[in-house]
Amino acid sequence: MEIEFKFCIPPERLATVQTAVRRGRWTPIRMEARYFDTPDAALSSRGIALRLRREGAQWVQTVKALGLGPLDREEHNVVLGDAPPSLAPRPELHAGSVAGARLVAALQAAQGPLVETYGTEMDRVTRNIAFKGGVVELALDTGRVVARRGTPQQQEARICELELELTTGPVAGLAALATRWATRHGLYLSTVSKAERGERLLAAHWSRPATKARAMVAHAAGPAFWHGPALQRAVVASCLQQVLSNSSEIAEGTGTDEHVHQLRIGLRRLRTALRELAPLAPGRFDPAWDAPLVDVFRRLGELRDRSQVLQSVHARMQAASAPALAEPPTGSASAAGASTGAADIVRTAAFQTALIGLMAFTAQSHAPLATAPDTDADGAEALGPKDTRRLLQKRIKRLHTQVCQDAQGFAALTMQKQHRLRKRLKRLRYLTEFVAPALDADSAAFLDSLQPALSALGQLNDERVAQGLYGDLATTSNAPVAWFGLGWLAAHQALAVAACEQALSHLADAPRLRKSGVR
Repeated sequence: MEIEFKFCIPPERLATVQTAVRRGRWTPIRMEARYFDTPDAALSSRGIALRLRREGAQWVQTVKALGLGPLDREEHNVVLGDAPPSLAPRPELHAGSVAGARLVAALQAAQGPLVETYGTEMDRVTRNIAFKGGVVELALDTGRVVARRGTPQQQEARICELELELTTGPVAGLAALATRWATRHGLYLSTVSKAERGERLLAAHWSRPATKARAMVAHAAGPAFWHGPALQRAVVASCLQQVLSNSSEIAEGTGTDEHVHQLRIGLRRLRTALRELAPLAPGRFDPAWDAPLVDVFRRLGELRDRSQVLQSVHARMQAASAPALAEPPTGSASAAGASTGAADIVRTAAFQTALIGLMAFTAQSHAPLATAPDTDADGAEALGPKDTRRLLQKRIKRLHTQVCQDAQGFAALTMQKQHRLRKRLKRLRYLTEFVAPALDADSAAFLDSLQPALSALGQLNDERVAQGLYGDLATTSNAPVAWFGLGWLAAHQALAVAACEQALSHLADAPRLRKSGVR
């Protein structure tokens, strides 16, 4: 299994990166590769890539598959020698490897034989960098991906990537080196592989759909999972899958409003994990992670408010004969602060540094658990399975109690306290989803019971955001639609608050959560 960071290089930074990579002893190599799949995409649809690649004078057959965490990749290589291989790869060469087993399973379910789909032509420059206790291999790849079939004319995409792979030593050394290179050269993390770039060429106008949160794996509810550090890493890794996938798409300029929306959900889930799971193994979460996550969440929220909230609220107002909405407000201070595109927001050095640190944190999961239940692999204090379950149930119960108490007098709360209630309810939902593998079937019913209140509070929040945007528009342009919107929203606010009270009144009747039989 390889552990690596992969960065995209902005075109204007390429020359500087090339100079930096070629310091000291470096090795150039010309590469060309052929990628294979079945007509029904049995491999790519499962996150598997099979290729034949010429590296200098030698040919190598490789299969890659997704790993358990955001830094992990299952990979198996077979050197074929310097003679050109046959046109078809030989899957049996990967027998006995994890990636090979996944390849065989995918081919057994495939409809049709393996065929060449696309190829890469690129120059690679490699260099080893030593750090205290280890070595990292730096690889600069420049070239192109070329579609071989399925397109009316040859299609190609640019390759301009820097990979840092851990050869020996601790992950912390790799993360520190990755942070220096990313900060110095304006690099940004990408989970879009060369294989995926090839798949995009075969499907015109295709881009990766926005990634939604995935449920925690049910079989992970065993004792090892509930050891404090292991649970922290598993939950953070799950949150990062959603964050990294959407942020990569946005950073490359192919993101949509839905990618922005799902990235914000991922960031909120991640911050919930960092807040609620910190006591399980104190001191393992870096406090410096939080500020960049908050900043990106806030700035993307401003973009969402302008592009989505105002439009969705105005669509409801049209039933009341609202004037046409031309453009979202652009003259306000908040709008001016949000004028930077989403791609620039997620490419910021502080956010990329936080992601690197979080990814490195999840990669530590390969270390064996300590024998003592109250220490982790580094010897630091941590909760064992029994205490972990007890603490998390207490935190869920406390959040539920706080929400129910505030719900009783919701209309009398200030707007700030009403918004705090909404955030608490979201934390309750996410924390329950994190620990769902150790709960019985009632966890689904409990989560379902929260949704009506979350929806009502979300609508109230959107209306209040829209009210601020219409106010900005009224101030800057005196547009009739702005004054209509302000009046409609003011008249509708009492109804929205009443809907929240009605939905919140049922929270106390939510099904009781119970532990599963796991001990």
